[in-house]
Amino acid sequence: MTNKFNIWIDTFINEKNIDVEQVLEINGNSGMNYIPLNCLIDAIKNTSNNEQNNIKNMLVKIDFYHKDVIHYFKHLAQAIAI
Repeated sequence: MTNKFNIWIDTFINEKNIDVEQVLEINGNSGMNYIPLNCLIDAIKNTSNNEQNNIKNMLVKIDFYHKDVIHYFKHLAQAIAI
C-alpha cells in the first residue's frame, strides 16, 4: 500500500523534473559507489515515518531556498554506500 510520503516524494521529484535514472557517485568504504537515484528513492520510501518526515522537511527547506536537492540526495546516499 502506498503511503502519503511515497506519493509526496514521487510528486516532488516529478514537479522538479529530477531524472530518477541519474546515477549518484558516492565514495564509500569499499571505494566509489554508483547508486541510481531511483534506488535511493526506494530506500527512502522504506525508512521509518520519523525519517521520512525529517527528509520531507529538509527537501521542502532546500527547495524553499532554491538550492539543489541532488546534494542532499547524495548526502542521504552515504547511508547505503558500501
